Amino acid sequence: MSQRGVAILGATGSIGRSALRVLARHPDEFRVVALAALNNVAELREQAERVGASYVGVVAPGEPIPGDWCSGTRVPVDAATLPDVDIVLNAVVGAAGLGATLAALDAGKRVALANKESLVVGGELVEAAALQGGGEVVPVDSEHSAILQCIGARPQSEIRRLILTASGGPFRSWPQDRIANATIDEALRHPTWRMGRKVTVDSATLANKALEVIEAHFLFGLSYDAIEVVVHPQSIVHSMVEFVDGSVVAQLGVPSMELPILYALTHPDRLEDRGVPVFDPIAASPLTFEPVRGDAFPTLQLGIAAGRKGGAAPAVFNASNEQAVALFLEGAIGFGDIPRVIGSALDSLGDLPGGDRESLLAADLAARHHVSGLAVC
Repeated sequence: MSQRGVAILGATGSIGRSALRVLARHPDEFRVVALAALNNVAELREQAERVGASYVGVVAPGEPIPGDWCSGTRVPVDAATLPDVDIVLNAVVGAAGLGATLAALDAGKRVALANKESLVVGGELVEAAALQGGGEVVPVDSEHSAILQCIGARPQSEIRRLILTASGGPFRSWPQDRIANATIDEALRHPTWRMGRKVTVDSATLANKALEVIEAHFLFGLSYDAIEVVVHPQSIVHSMVEFVDGSVVAQLGVPSMELPILYALTHPDRLEDRGVPVFDPIAASPLTFEPVRGDAFPTLQLGIAAGRKGGAAPAVFNASNEQAVALFLEGAIGFGDIPRVIGSALDSLGDLPGGDRESLLAADLAARHHVSGLAVC
C-alpha cells in the first residue's frame, strides 16, 4: 500500500484520539492531512503540532484560533473533500456528520464511518452518493466491522441472519423502576467501553443498538427481520453472522476501538499491529449471552420500529434521542423520560416525508423542537 492521506473529523473525541494512536504506529502507510473538531481548541492545537496536519479546522471555536486555521460549519465538508485526502474518518457525533459523509462519497473518498447517524438519518442518500461519486463506506463501529469481517467475500444471498451483540450497559441487571430513576453519573459508568458522554448514555438506554440495527440494514442490505440483538456482557464477541447452511461465524477481540479503526483504514487488507493487548481466551472466559429485556429498555424497539417505517421516522428517532440525551445530561429531564419523549416525537412526527435531504433536516429540526417543548412542560 502506498501512503494514504487521512482526514479525521471529530479529532478530539474518543474515536479521533484512538485513530491518531493507530495512525502513529503506521507512518509509512498513512499521513494525517486534516484535523477537524467542534470546539476543543487546546487539544486540537496539540494534535496538529504533533502530526503536522496541513488543514486544521474548528466548527465553533470558543476562543481565538491560529490565523492559518479554518472555522465555521463548512469545516467538516471542506476537510473531507481536500484533494490529498484518500480516507475520511468521520467521528462527528450525531446527525451533524451527514453532510461530510455525503460530500466525501461524492468526491470518491473512502469513508471510515464512525458516525452511524449518517446512515440512520440519510441511508438512501448515502447509498446514492457512493454510487454517483465512486466513494465507499467502511464501518468503524465494532459490531459492523465484525460483520464485515465475518462476511468476507461471500455474497448477500448466503447470509441468513446478522446477530449484533450489546453489552447491556450499566443497567443490564437493574429492575425496571430503578432504571427510570438512574442518575447522570450512573448512566455514564459503562462496564466495558470508554466512550463520549452521548454515546455512553445511548448505550445505557440501548438507543445505540437501535441506531446500529438501522445502520446494519443499510450497510449489508438485509431486512430488519434478519437482524437480531443479543446481550453479551463481556464485549468480546463483537457480532456474528449466520449463513444459509446454518454455520455461524463470529469475530472476537478485546474491547478496543483501535482494532476496527485500523481495519476500516486497511480493508480488505490487514496490517500487523501490536497496539492493543493480545486476546487471551482463558482470561476472557466465560462468554455469556442473554436476551434483551425489551420492557426495561423500550428505546431499542422504538428505534427499530422507526427504521422499519422508513421515510423521516429514523431521522425523527435520532434527533429526538439526541435532544433527549442532551437534556438529560443537563439535568433537565430524568433518565426514564428519554424513551417517553422519543415515543412522543415519533407519534407526532414519524409520518413526515423523508425523500430528500431538505425534508430530513426539517424532520430533524421538528423533532428537536418537539422534545425541547416537552421538557419545558
